[in-house]
Amino acid sequence: MMLLFVLSKSRNAPSHHRHLRRPLSSFLGGTVAFPPTTAIAASPSPSSNSHLASSPHSYRHYTSILQSRVAAGSLWTGRQLHGRLLVSGLGSDTVLATKLVDLYAARGQVGHAHCLFDGMPKRNVFLWNMMIRAYAREGPQEAAVQLYRGMAEHGVEPDNFTYPLMLKACVALLDLETGREVHERISDTRWGEDVFLCAGLVDMYAKCGCMDDARAVFDGIAMRDVVVWNSMIAAYGQNGWPMEALSLCRDMAKNGVRSTIATLVSTISAVANAAALPRGRELHGFGWRRGFGQQDKLKTSLVGMYAKSGWVQVACILFDQLTKRELVSWNAMICGYGMHGHADKALKLFNKMRVEALVTPDNITFVGVLSACNHGGMVKEANYLFGLMVDVYSIKPTVQHFTCLVNVLGHAGRFEEAYDLIKGMSMKPDSRIWGALLNGCKIHKNVELGELALQKLIELEPGDAGNYVLLSNIYAQSGKWEKAAMVRKLMTNRCLKKIIACSWIELKGKTHGFLVGDASHPISDEIYVELERLEGLVSDAGYVLDTMPVFHNVGDDEKRNMARGHSERLAITFGLINCAA
Repeated sequence: MMLLFVLSKSRNAPSHHRHLRRPLSSFLGGTVAFPPTTAIAASPSPSSNSHLASSPHSYRHYTSILQSRVAAGSLWTGRQLHGRLLVSGLGSDTVLATKLVDLYAARGQVGHAHCLFDGMPKRNVFLWNMMIRAYAREGPQEAAVQLYRGMAEHGVEPDNFTYPLMLKACVALLDLETGREVHERISDTRWGEDVFLCAGLVDMYAKCGCMDDARAVFDGIAMRDVVVWNSMIAAYGQNGWPMEALSLCRDMAKNGVRSTIATLVSTISAVANAAALPRGRELHGFGWRRGFGQQDKLKTSLVGMYAKSGWVQVACILFDQLTKRELVSWNAMICGYGMHGHADKALKLFNKMRVEALVTPDNITFVGVLSACNHGGMVKEANYLFGLMVDVYSIKPTVQHFTCLVNVLGHAGRFEEAYDLIKGMSMKPDSRIWGALLNGCKIHKNVELGELALQKLIELEPGDAGNYVLLSNIYAQSGKWEKAAMVRKLMTNRCLKKIIACSWIELKGKTHGFLVGDASHPISDEIYVELERLEGLVSDAGYVLDTMPVFHNVGDDEKRNMARGHSERLAITFGLINCAA
C-alpha cells in the first residue's frame, strides 16, 4: 500500500516535484555515496535486486543514512529513501522499517507510520511503544488505548516505557477507567515501585480529579524522590488544595528531600490561587536562600502570586527584572492589573507586549484584557479587543471571552448588544454567560431580561439558591416586593437556602471570620464602638450611607442598621483596631 503511494506520486507529480528522479544524495548535500540501483520508477522483480538486499555494504549505508534522516527529522528525503528501499528489496526489513515508522511518527505522519506498522510481520515492544507515543502525542488518543489493548492480543508484554505513554493518553481523554486498569497492570509487574511510573499515576489521578487516589499512590511509595514529591504538590495546586500543597512542601523539607525550582514554582502557584500572601512571601524568601532568586522560572511564578494577591507594584518590579519575558509572565501582569482595577495599565502593557516585545497573545491574554475592560467600564475597547482576537489572531472565542464581553455590555446597560452576542454564540451559553447578564440586569433594574436570564440559569443550575436571590434582589430594587417575596417562597418550597456570606481577615497568621451583624467575636463590643466612631467621621466628611444593597421591605432606619452590620465593615474595623495597636 505504501509502495503504491510512493511510486505513483513520483510518476504523476509535475516535473518540479519529481524529487524521486533526482539522486538522493542531492538532498543530503552530495556527500553520501549510495550503492548502485535501478531507476526508482521501475518495478523490478525481487530477484533482480536480490544482490542489493544481500549486500552488507548497501544495508549499512541505508541504515546509516536513514538514521541521520530520523535524527534530522527530514520527512521528504526519508520518503525518497523509503522508495529506494522498496525497489532494493529491503522495504520489509524490520530494523529499517522501524526507523521509517519512527520518522513518520515523529513528523506527525501517524497514518503513514501506522500503514508501515500494520505491514510488518514482527513487531517488538519498541515498535508498539513508538506507535502508542505517536497517538498519545498527536491524537486521536483513543487509538493509543486501542493499540495498548492490541499488545496483549499479539502476545507483546508492555514495559516501563509503555505505561507512562498510556497514562498521558488517559489524562488527555480524562479516561479514569482505563487509567485504573493501567494502574492495576503496573501493580502486578516489577515496575510497581518505579518512582517515574508512580509520579505518572499521581498526575493521572489528579488530572481526573481523584485526589484521594493520587494521595494513596503517593503514600504507598516507600522511597520517594523529588519527582514524586513535586508531582503530588503540583496535584494539590492544580485541584485547588493550596494549604495541602504548602504542608506537603514542608513535609518534603522535613524528610530531607532537597527542593528544586519545580517544587517552589508548584507551591507558589498553589498559594497564589488561595491569596495566601504571607505563605507566598515565605516561599519567596526560601527560594532566595536556596539560590533560585535569579531564575526566571521562580520570578515568573512570583509575578503571578503577587499580582493575584494585590501587590501589583512588587509584581511589576519582578516582571521588569526578568531576563526573558515569556508569554506566561506577560499574561500574569496583564491579568493582575485587570483584576485589581488598573485597566489602563493592563491595556498599555498589552500593547507593549504586541508592538515592542513582538509576543503573540493567546486566549488567556485576551481573557485578561477583556476582564480589565470590564473592571474599567471600557465598552469600546472591549469590542475592539474581541474583534482583534478573532479577526487578527484567529483565536476562537471561548465561554470565558464571551462572559467578559457580556459583563462589560451588561454593566454599561447595553442589553440589546449583550443579548444579540449571546444569541450569536457558536457554543451553548452556560451559567457564567447568563449569570453575567443577570448581574447587569440587577445593576440597571432590567426586570424583564433578568427574568429570562434566571429562567436559563434555573434550567442549567436548578439547585443554586444564589440565582433566585439575585432575581429577588432585582425585584426588591425595583420596588416589586410581592414578586420578591414570591421568589423567596419558591426557594423555600424547593428547599433551597442561600449560603451565608462571610468576610474574613488574616492577622498574625490567624484567620478571623465575620457574618452580617456578627456579635460572636471576642472583641465584638470594641469592634462596634470603633465602627460607630468611624461612621461619625465619614458622616462629618459628607458621606451618606447607601442602603440600596439592603433588599428587605423595611423602614430606612432598619435598612441603615442592617447596612452598618455588613460583614465586610466588621472585618475591616477589626483590622483597623489591630493595625492601630
